[in-house]
Amino acid sequence: MNPPTQHTDVGAYALGVLDAADADRFEAHLVGCHQCAAELEELMGLSPVLAEFKQSAPTPQTITAVPGPGLLDGLMGEVAATRRGRARRRLFLVAAAVVLIVGGPVAALSLKPQAPEEKPAPPLANAVRAQYAAGEKVNSVDPDTKVSAGVSMEARPWGTQVVLELANVKGPLTCDLVAVGKDGKRQTVTTWAVPKGGYGIPDGAMKWNREPLYAAGGAGFNRGDIDHFEINTQDGRKLAKVDV
Repeated sequence: MNPPTQHTDVGAYALGVLDAADADRFEAHLVGCHQCAAELEELMGLSPVLAEFKQSAPTPQTITAVPGPGLLDGLMGEVAATRRGRARRRLFLVAAAVVLIVGGPVAALSLKPQAPEEKPAPPLANAVRAQYAAGEKVNSVDPDTKVSAGVSMEARPWGTQVVLELANVKGPLTCDLVAVGKDGKRQTVTTWAVPKGGYGIPDGAMKWNREPLYAAGGAGFNRGDIDHFEINTQDGRKLAKVDV
């Protein structure tokens, strides 16, 4: 695989059929390519579809001429075995791509040239904003830092899905969102970097830094066990607190 063909390797990567060297080159490309990250996120949803097809596929009792009963199991087993070794790394890269896509200048294909400010957000960024809009929201503005923070929560079987909306913050900073339980225990929900231009700056030079940052993550706390959230820099400075 050479650089000009990397955009075409999303499907092969999602199926796990690239060899180790090509997979490594594609993953390095993926970190900086919003187009491929968005396409990969969509393709990652195909595995449940294949599994559902497997359950509903014709059997020898319902059709007279079908492939051997072990064919689909064998094909899916081979794909699963190939993908298993890189599954954890792929999930990490997709999570990193979320932060890159939602929290920075976005790139998208267009039929005509556009200025950077005019480029629409890719589907993954819109999905995170939709998650924020759908959840139970609480907001606050820190009286000292003036940072505006909103947290959207949705209960899940594994804990609480959390989406952060952050505005009026300038960088460069590296930050984290921490959920604090009513028992005082702390769990890091997500981390991100704020560039020099910042996010949610009303008079920002570019459209992307006039928009707030959206960052998604999760906490192992049940919704009712969360007392508040903290947005901190990684050197220990508190930017905002959101009571829930």
